Amino acid sequence: MDYDFDQVINRVGTHSGKWDKMEMLYGVSPQDGIAMWVADMDFRAAPPIQRALDEMRRVGVYGYYGDDESYLASIEWWMRHRHGWQIEPNWVFTTHGLVNGTALCLQAFTEPGDGVVLMTPVYHAFSRVIRASGREVVECELSLDHGRYTMDFDAWDAQMTGRERMIILCSPHNPGGRVWTREELEGVAAFAKRHDLILVSDEVHHDLVYDGHTHVPMALIEGVADRLVMMTAPTKTFNIAGAHCGNVIIESPDLRAKFAAQMSAMGMSPNSFGMIMTEAAYTPEGAKWVDALVTYLDGNRDVLDAGLNSIPGVRSMKMEATYLAWVDFSRTGMSRQDFTRRVEAGAKIAVNHGPSFGTGGEAFLRFNFATPRSVVIDACRRMRAAFRDLQ
Repeated sequence: MDYDFDQVINRVGTHSGKWDKMEMLYGVSPQDGIAMWVADMDFRAAPPIQRALDEMRRVGVYGYYGDDESYLASIEWWMRHRHGWQIEPNWVFTTHGLVNGTALCLQAFTEPGDGVVLMTPVYHAFSRVIRASGREVVECELSLDHGRYTMDFDAWDAQMTGRERMIILCSPHNPGGRVWTREELEGVAAFAKRHDLILVSDEVHHDLVYDGHTHVPMALIEGVADRLVMMTAPTKTFNIAGAHCGNVIIESPDLRAKFAAQMSAMGMSPNSFGMIMTEAAYTPEGAKWVDALVTYLDGNRDVLDAGLNSIPGVRSMKMEATYLAWVDFSRTGMSRQDFTRRVEAGAKIAVNHGPSFGTGGEAFLRFNFATPRSVVIDACRRMRAAFRDLQ
């Protein structure tokens, strides 16, 4: 089946955070600018999701969700068929997205003042919720090895003080696009064990992996189950971020009991729209749509890389997963303010600023290329024009 990822959809004025907030945040008007910042896609969601919503509208009653057996079965099916990971229904907690899931983990497993380890640069919401909850962000910087991030466990071991209680892993990595190898994940597990850390693995991008790379769920690494919290969601995969539906999956009975107590204390209950969309997505038909999406994104990745890498001093990191390009401007000789101004005021492209991702992100900008290819081509044209004097 063909899917029309090339269709340009006007999202301005639709309460789209990506398009309707870009001028306020970045000074780029949606009337003549391009939104390439926040991580949602400019594609319509998969057909089975649309049909599920049509059926909800046909019934016309939007009440509390009940009888989650088929919903849990769809998650079990997806993890088993797409990731080779067998889960049990009673391991699954449904949260209002994975940022919410992260916050709940902080409340359930740490205390104010505790250290929480992040491998930076990394998804900016982690540090935001850690600080907001009164915990301390402990930045363990990733190493850049020939334009590719690697882990330096010896350096990180030396940083630990004993106050750390948790480590949050982003797998695949955002913004670097790394698909961590089994050996690297084993290293993370050993690091967490050495320092007695709860290991929270955010795997929201696990379905968006390119040919030549294989995502390994952290849950498949031996000897980590007693300290592991897995976080997955259909939201990035199927472009339904507004559903605010994520899953915290915990095998350990002790950790499950603590997390359940925290959810009860918060009075949380699931979002029926998100759960119905998830069940519709996690199907064979949904899987075919994802395969087509990843193929299309791979083409966009090639176009963006070629366009940006043609600008002297600019280098787009080769992404192994995600639709978020991590672009290094350090060799342009420009200050961060100068190259950012050229992208935003010159090219009129709204992008995420590298420092928000923590130490190591100072010379970078993040570009979201999950948009019709014509938009990616236009973005490359604008970038070459904005940096014309370097060519």
